[in-house]
Amino acid sequence: MIKLTEKTINYQQVTEAVRSHNAGAVVLFLGTVREFTGDVHTASLEYDSYPAMAIQAMEQLKSEACECWSLQDVAIVHRTGKLELGEIAVAVAVSSAHRREAFEAGQWLLDTLKQRVPIWKKELYVDGRTEWVHPTQKSPPVVDSARSTISESKQ
Repeated sequence: MIKLTEKTINYQQVTEAVRSHNAGAVVLFLGTVREFTGDVHTASLEYDSYPAMAIQAMEQLKSEACECWSLQDVAIVHRTGKLELGEIAVAVAVSSAHRREAFEAGQWLLDTLKQRVPIWKKELYVDGRTEWVHPTQKSPPVVDSARSTISESKQ
């Protein structure tokens, strides 16, 4: 399951999409709208995307993760449009025979999604200001597929 949606993310459905009798581990990550970023008070967020490119990029991430780890399945669902405090912005679910692969792949998927998928976030603050927020300039983690581990990229 790879999709963009303006509707509330059903995290149970995302989880069920990757469950399997062959998977001893299912890891689910939910990214939610928080009220404060440091000292700045957030009222809501807006996400925008280029849908065709975003879906293609998320499919590519799924493919890369499955090449690097022994996974049963991957699901990535990202919201677009306006989100209120506490709402789920992104759900990433991964299943594998063992927990290590599921945790590592899930973290890599989320970190890399933020860097490579054309989805943009606009923060709307309580004081009326708005700001388009971009991922950090830090490179996403590099996957060492021979050892199935994550290490930070060297710049």
